[in-house]
Amino acid sequence: MNIIELASLNAYYGSKKILNNINMKIMKNKITAIIGPSGCGKSTLLAALNRMLEESDGKVHGGIIFDGKDIFSYSKEDIRKRIGIVFQKPAPFPMSIYKNLTYAPIYYGTRDRKKLDEIVKNKLQVSGLLEEVKNDLNMSALKLSGGQQQRLCIARALTVEPEVLLLDEPCSALDVKNTANIEEMLLRLSENYTIIIVTHNLQQAKRISDYTAFILDGELIEYDETEKIFNSPDDKRTREYIEGIYG
Repeated sequence: MNIIELASLNAYYGSKKILNNINMKIMKNKITAIIGPSGCGKSTLLAALNRMLEESDGKVHGGIIFDGKDIFSYSKEDIRKRIGIVFQKPAPFPMSIYKNLTYAPIYYGTRDRKKLDEIVKNKLQVSGLLEEVKNDLNMSALKLSGGQQQRLCIARALTVEPEVLLLDEPCSALDVKNTANIEEMLLRLSENYTIIIVTHNLQQAKRISDYTAFILDGELIEYDETEKIFNSPDDKRTREYIEGIYG
């Protein structure tokens, strides 16, 4: 079952076309990896999916259908609650760990302290951070390590229970251990969330994703189950990128 469908999607920054005629269906509760060379449009695709593109003077033409409805029929506030995003560089708020995780629930109307405590505990648990920080919830989130900050940002994105989680190179600045922690977390999360991850790490895409899309110069070259993409791609350009011939 698909949760997002892109139909002849084109994206622009000013007069420059970034994405050209993208057609794909994102499957619910699966991990989809977006791969391709730098500058090919991967991050632009993510930004289009929760309407962040509009905040950078970008625009889209074509269809983005989310949960059976045109994405533009939702308010930006609603779509960003239901489609969360975590960026490449960890960006915790300059406040305590606890306040980082209660900020969005409070914004969306949750005031009960017991409920907020439950949200914090649950999201720290699913992000694998609970045992590391449970005695330091009032500590500034800026004092966490880079890997912990990234897991906190993912946990924060989950506090309003989005249906889709977008991740833009979440492990690019992390060491092997922290990357493994995040990959394990994403595999667990995919039981309950749809995950779309942009990554330059082809082995990461191969390890954790169910589906992989290869984008080149703004065009979707190939999109299929990850095993098919990596073992027997249909397009020569996909094979050459995976083999490291270019990109």
